[in-house]
Amino acid sequence: LTGDVMGDVNSRRGRVLGMEQGVGGQMVKALVPQSEMLTYSAELTSMTSGRGMFTMQFDHYEELPHNLAEKVIAASQKEEK
Repeated sequence: LTGDVMGDVNSRRGRVLGMEQGVGGQMVKALVPQSEMLTYSAELTSMTSGRGMFTMQFDHYEELPHNLAEKVIAASQKEEK
């Protein structure tokens, strides 16, 4: 399961910082953009057959990659019209 979780974090533009032995299992520490975490609870539950859980807290702002920034700007301009 840990490998699946780490792969999922990477697919969400996240960076795995490390793993620790937690109470009852492995804990994966990672930085993931908040916008990529909106549906994570349901997806983690599905991926781990209900055994996984997560917490998150704000860490920092980071510049959006250029290709994604263009999409956000275009969507914002479309909403303004």
